[in-house]
Amino acid sequence: MDNRLKINQPINPIHKNKQQNNSVNKQQKSESPSFKDIMAEKINDKEKLSFSKHAKKRIDSRSIPVSKTELNKLNNGVEKARNKGAKDSLVMVNNVAYIVSVENNTVVTAVDEASMDDNVFTNIDSAVFMK
Repeated sequence: MDNRLKINQPINPIHKNKQQNNSVNKQQKSESPSFKDIMAEKINDKEKLSFSKHAKKRIDSRSIPVSKTELNKLNNGVEKARNKGAKDSLVMVNNVAYIVSVENNTVVTAVDEASMDDNVFTNIDSAVFMK
């Protein structure tokens, strides 16, 4: 058997009939999401508030309840801070202080009322109190 490369050999395309080509194109179009769908998904992901590992740890260790109602209030508070041009904000929801990076849409830490004795919050540029 000859294992040498053969140079100057034409590469012949694989010929498919039109029906096969059309069915492949239709499958690709139906399987791949449109640009509009991808963009909408990315925008929705960006709007969702995320919690850092540190914040999750604090919420668990301090047994801070985070219900849908509180989460909605927190999201509203972050939106209010964003609309005022805040970058790092203290958002108070039901006697729980959340430090939020507004730019990254991320909760950095959470402090409940029992743990707030003599606490000083630094590196924030705004505070939002939600009722």
